[in-house]
Amino acid sequence: MRLVWYSVNLNTQDVRVASPAGSSSSLDPAAATPKTPKPLVEISQIRKFLQTRGNSAGLDKAFAGLMVTCALAIFAIVALILFELILRSRLSIAKFGIGFFFRQAWDPVSGQFGALPFIYGTLVSSLLGLLIAVPLAVGVAIFLTEMCPKLLRGPLSFLTELLAAIPSVVYGLWAVFVLVPLLRERVNPVLARLLGWTGLFGGPNYGIGMLAAGVILAIMILPVISSLTREVMTSVPHSQREAVLALGATRWEMIRMGVLRNARIGIVGSIILGLGRALGETMAVTMVIGNRPEIAKSLFAPGYSMASVIANEFSEASDELYLSALVEIGLALFLVTIVVNALARLLVWAVTRGTPARVS
Repeated sequence: MRLVWYSVNLNTQDVRVASPAGSSSSLDPAAATPKTPKPLVEISQIRKFLQTRGNSAGLDKAFAGLMVTCALAIFAIVALILFELILRSRLSIAKFGIGFFFRQAWDPVSGQFGALPFIYGTLVSSLLGLLIAVPLAVGVAIFLTEMCPKLLRGPLSFLTELLAAIPSVVYGLWAVFVLVPLLRERVNPVLARLLGWTGLFGGPNYGIGMLAAGVILAIMILPVISSLTREVMTSVPHSQREAVLALGATRWEMIRMGVLRNARIGIVGSIILGLGRALGETMAVTMVIGNRPEIAKSLFAPGYSMASVIANEFSEASDELYLSALVEIGLALFLVTIVVNALARLLVWAVTRGTPARVS
């Protein structure tokens, strides 16, 4: 088959089109008509800047490496703390072994040391503080987010957060001069008369002791739990509240099913943070707990916490074994904090089971 070539000048370029012989010699009008060139679009300043800055792949890799370094720094800090505590307490570990954490003796004169009274005092005072603070904190958060008038919401929120800014030594002084006399003269006699049969509120009434330490810890961690709980409850969508109310629920049922159930993960997280504050508190607890290394059933009895014994006796350590035992108590506090937080995380998993909150 013979082909005939046609040549068309299009936009100053030579275009040749082949067609079979015998076909129409006229070209397609659309093909023969020159195309109008598109008008030039002015390049924006942003595009010019992006074109001049070149390829950012190197910067992206550097930023990613910096972020990974920051994340790994957390593990490095924890590992260094653990290493230093183990290194400084090696004398005590070599002499007492794992039994150090289960011994009750604390006699620097004879060189006998055990951390069990301090672990007991730390856990009991912290859990007692949580037992008192959590209902109050959740109640304050519910009132501020769901029931409080707008005129009072700002001042009450400010006062609640102000409690978190007060130094612990101020709390301790207030507890010594106000809380301890109040407990000794007003509260403890009533508790002994009504609940003395349990054994938890018996024995001599000194005012200072586990109960006073638990109360002052509750006051100190209440603003932490309340503020975080309020923020979590505020983030719950209003559609959840409206949906529950539309089904005929009361205000309490709306709060319980539409707000608290959706905010339960955040509430547990705030309780974990409050527990971490309680476990490591030193000055206020030292001033009211009694500082006696004994294990007693009664909450009226004096006790001792791990942070308190380190603060009181670290400067008085006269030999290497004494100092090593105090450092090992710091190691015990470190391990207790890790174990308690791990159990709290396990509790969160047991409550949520990895599923999102829902209204039912």
